[in-house]
Amino acid sequence: MQEYDVIVLGTGLKECILSGIMSVGGKKVLHIDRNPYYGGESASISPLEELYKKFHVSGPPTSMGHGRDWNVDLIPKFLLANGEFVKMLLYTGVTRYLDFKVVEDSFAYRAGRLHKVPSTEAEIHSSDLMGMFDKRRFRKLLQFVLNFEDNSPRTHLDMEPKRTSTRELFHHFDLGPDIIEFTGHALALYHNDEYLDQPFLQTIKRIRLYTESLARFNHSPYLYPIYGLGELPQGFARLSAEYGGIYMLNCSVQEIMMQNGKVSGVKSEGQVYHCKQLICDPSYVPHRVKKVSRVIRVICLLDHPIRSTHDANSCQIIIPQTQVNRKSDIYVCMVSYTHNVAAEGKYVAMVSTTVETNNPEKEVKPGLELLEPILEKFVSIDDLFVPKDDGRLSQVFISRSYDAATHFVTECEDIKDMYHRITGSEFNFSSLQSATSWRTE
Repeated sequence: MQEYDVIVLGTGLKECILSGIMSVGGKKVLHIDRNPYYGGESASISPLEELYKKFHVSGPPTSMGHGRDWNVDLIPKFLLANGEFVKMLLYTGVTRYLDFKVVEDSFAYRAGRLHKVPSTEAEIHSSDLMGMFDKRRFRKLLQFVLNFEDNSPRTHLDMEPKRTSTRELFHHFDLGPDIIEFTGHALALYHNDEYLDQPFLQTIKRIRLYTESLARFNHSPYLYPIYGLGELPQGFARLSAEYGGIYMLNCSVQEIMMQNGKVSGVKSEGQVYHCKQLICDPSYVPHRVKKVSRVIRVICLLDHPIRSTHDANSCQIIIPQTQVNRKSDIYVCMVSYTHNVAAEGKYVAMVSTTVETNNPEKEVKPGLELLEPILEKFVSIDDLFVPKDDGRLSQVFISRSYDAATHFVTECEDIKDMYHRITGSEFNFSSLQSATSWRTE
């Protein structure tokens, strides 16, 4: 009889992070994936011919170069340099297998134009995102954020961080609608405006995270792995082997076995593997999840950088909801041959958003127009699932589907929440080394 502390189904990034944390923590872990490759729905596809095949498109043409030069993320996301996702990677030690490159720039969309998100005092001074008076008010807000200490009431300016809304905080600093939009969506990285009526503590933490990440590399807060996000789950496979973990790819899952309402094991390829806990993505347990929304993603292959980005080889663009009369933001991200994910002189961009109508492709049109001309487009529309319960009774812990954002903020929240439910304790970052130990180009 084969006994494990934890069985993990699927090799998506979140499942790999959690299994790595469990392995490093001394748990006996078995990882099973029905796919013959790492990454699950968040895999990087290579060679390019496989991407065309996956989306049932004929090609690619010879002008795309060698297929092996391409590593295309199905769900690309950038990492905040000082973020908790980075700290999780550092905790497991998987970063020693990887190299990263700083994303060159971040932009916000307003009135049909792209505006660089300012990263220095000089850029704030010259930014056309804000008027002169707004710049002064914005600086005062940033100073408040940098001085803020959760347990020090004297830094709260007579406001209650857990009771005063973000809307009231912004009113306190007399911020106009333009600077509120920029701060909430380009710095705090919220998808929509629901945060405005929630306590401002979380918003303060998000803005500080952005500024601290920016301080790591001066001109951008984001990192991206050389050869694409697909390198992360492969790094975890190597790490898992070091700690005694086992990965089994291309293995079907025939049954999740339950006993007295709790998971007892998994039957795969006719073999039964017993476990105390199960971690998986929604696709393995469709009866235990519910659909809450849909996400459209459009992968675009280009032979040029995005216009009005100063020929950046990588960037993120956020189109705030109010700019295009929507309820949620549209995201654009781009990487290129300089990251070893495309043939020489080629670029890979993604446009994504939460679906709100019966015509999803029309919803991402503002993002696609920024990329023209486009050599090839690959469109996917996916359901976004969340678990029906917290998993504590069944010991079956299910991750949420990946959202439309091009950063890992909500993914980090999901991982921390799952870790808490699995172990009963908060994940402790206090002993982790600085993110500056990452190898970057």
